[in-house]
Amino acid sequence: MTVVVAGAGPAGLMLSAELALAGVEVLVVDQLPRRSPICRGFTLNARSLELLDRRGIADRFLEAGPTVPYSMFADPARPLDLTAMDTDHPYVLGIAQTLVEELLEQWLAELGVPVRWGHEVVGCDQDDTGVGVTLRVDGAHRRIRADYLVGCDGSRSIVRKLAGIGFPGTDATTFSLLADVELADPADLPFGVTEGEHGTVFVIPRPGYVRIVLDEPEPPGDRDQPVQLAHFQNVLDQALGRRVALREPRWLTRFSDAARQADRYVAGRIMLTGDAAHIHPPAGAVGVNVALADAVNLGWKLAATTLGHAPDGLLDSYHEERHPAGARVLRTTRVQTVLGRRETALDPVRDLFSELTALAPVGKYLAELITGVSTRYDPKIPGEHPWLGRLAPNLKLITDGEHTSIAKLLRTARPVLLELGDRTLPTGPESRVTAHRARCPEHPDLEGLLIRPDGHTAWISTQTDPQPTDTLTTALTTWFGDGTHG
Repeated sequence: MTVVVAGAGPAGLMLSAELALAGVEVLVVDQLPRRSPICRGFTLNARSLELLDRRGIADRFLEAGPTVPYSMFADPARPLDLTAMDTDHPYVLGIAQTLVEELLEQWLAELGVPVRWGHEVVGCDQDDTGVGVTLRVDGAHRRIRADYLVGCDGSRSIVRKLAGIGFPGTDATTFSLLADVELADPADLPFGVTEGEHGTVFVIPRPGYVRIVLDEPEPPGDRDQPVQLAHFQNVLDQALGRRVALREPRWLTRFSDAARQADRYVAGRIMLTGDAAHIHPPAGAVGVNVALADAVNLGWKLAATTLGHAPDGLLDSYHEERHPAGARVLRTTRVQTVLGRRETALDPVRDLFSELTALAPVGKYLAELITGVSTRYDPKIPGEHPWLGRLAPNLKLITDGEHTSIAKLLRTARPVLLELGDRTLPTGPESRVTAHRARCPEHPDLEGLLIRPDGHTAWISTQTDPQPTDTLTTALTTWFGDGTHG
């Protein structure tokens, strides 16, 4: 066995598919006997849809839910206009996390990789040649040997704990309650935000029920104690200042404003993705989206390392790129949480922030921030082009007389070099980099474009800003090696 992926949530499924596309043998395990019916999130954002589009499966998700061209930063009365973003998907998609996981698992099965349910990681140790992983299956222990182990096993990650990876951050100071329930009288509580006498209540419509979110006025004595309907009902009535009867609870839970991040995403042959690497307040509903971004960043790097042709430091670049990205998410969600508090002292700050978000450049900046569209990685070469280091736009191309696009060319999860001008460009190891001579009618000034498997621009040259070919050679060897390994 080559790579063991612990956890069959969005991060684990996406990562496993990326590895399978690269030809890496992967074992996906999850301690649950079957997929949980509990749905924690309902949103895929623009960046996630772009990543899925670059694997040719975005339509599966878009067919499953509505799209909404706005989102909220802090003030529901001042939504952010997502159509201002530079993206093919200027909206959020309303889709249950459970369905996201089902669709990803179906795709993974098409790639020949099943999920092993009821397989719990209970131990691991590593050396210079691999990782020993102990699984508990049907009450018995089974030990296997793998090249690498990736913890995609949630906020209480056993892999993170076994690897001795620190999880520093800020403890919870406020708590909120969430209930998926039915209203005895649906007319008692409208969808959206309701300002009660003593609190704010947020109601989200769901098929046959509603999701209600509100602040818990006092910290719980035992935060791990299950939330009971009677307690939620009492807090709801206090917040509204009136009785709204609830029935048929499907799921009750609490969450906090705690924010933590693993101090290492890579510890030898053990890595972390998704909630195992970071937890943050749920503002912005970005958890699933950050997990997918982690997985796509790690996938091609771990695959190249496992197959033996990665340049030095490639796997470490996962931490170098995604740890700062995770830190930005923690900062942003904490800001959103503070601005959302019902404290009169914050009213001037909220008012000023609302005025700022109404300004087009600020609104676009915040929209691209909370959706991850503005994510940029250090390209490790000089250059000022705005695409450099960012997700390359889905350019329409003509190759060999056929119409195609960058998204279509990236479906195999291989790096792509586009030769768009008259210059002959170094193409790097042919077995690893797919070169295409193409034309781009909408950007005739483009000369060349090197795109990593995760869709980020590693090198770009235009007629107005021609980059020397030695910087392309540097980019090729930095990310894909010089062909002397593997």
